[in-house]
Amino acid sequence: MQTSLIISIYDKIEYLKIVLAGCETQTEKNFEIVLADDGSNFETVSEIEALSRKIKIPVKHVRQEDRGFRKNRILNEAIKASSGDYLIFIDGDCVPHPAFVREHLEYAGKKVCLTGRRVNLSKEFTNLLTPEKIKNKFIEKYFYKLIIDGVFGKSFDVEKGIYLKNEFLRKEINKKKRGILGCNFSLFKEDMLAINGFDKRYEAPSVGEDSDVQFRLELNGVEIKSLNNIAVQYHLYHKLQPRPEENLLLFEKIKKENKAFTPFGIERENI
Repeated sequence: MQTSLIISIYDKIEYLKIVLAGCETQTEKNFEIVLADDGSNFETVSEIEALSRKIKIPVKHVRQEDRGFRKNRILNEAIKASSGDYLIFIDGDCVPHPAFVREHLEYAGKKVCLTGRRVNLSKEFTNLLTPEKIKNKFIEKYFYKLIIDGVFGKSFDVEKGIYLKNEFLRKEINKKKRGILGCNFSLFKEDMLAINGFDKRYEAPSVGEDSDVQFRLELNGVEIKSLNNIAVQYHLYHKLQPRPEENLLLFEKIKKENKAFTPFGIERENI
């Protein structure tokens, strides 16, 4: 089974270097990276090209012109450019645990969408990280430092960074149903194509890259399964983005239409 790790990016090259270092630490080596670039500047593009030559993992870079937030549109282009039968989606500010790709593949299934969670790192803890530290598994080796920052600092959801190996505990903690997290989910490409990918009408953060996708996948008979404390990732600090009203209104409209396949997706891109 060929696997594509699709990473949505927009500038923030220093964060991308840290995320790619996390990709290089993966215990599963057989996957490609597809960078879904929502209009990074040309200096960033030049650095990405240099990074792509250094990294041992095959990298494809799919970029569109910067015309505001059009993440869903470029994610669709990345899907089209991907070689994998299986797709894993993360963001360019989310560092994967070394077992991240392997765990997504371990639980993969047809008509199943897997979703993990993330630790939200503080600005102070984020500033400690470098590509070299990630390659040396700094977070995993010194996880107690992150716990301390969760107690006395500003990191939160630190408990979601606890990587469980025990199968009984994994099952127990994932009995509760959880929604898709846009920066940490995976599924077979055929299941994504069946709903025509992401709806490109969402042109602001949130809802469009997860809640909308989950709604339409479930309409199409896809089961959402949680990988909490299994597919672990660490979210590098940035200010929280608002939940825009226009996205919520569009989502309500889509729910009333009750259709799995969006005409505003991968096909008919000129709508």
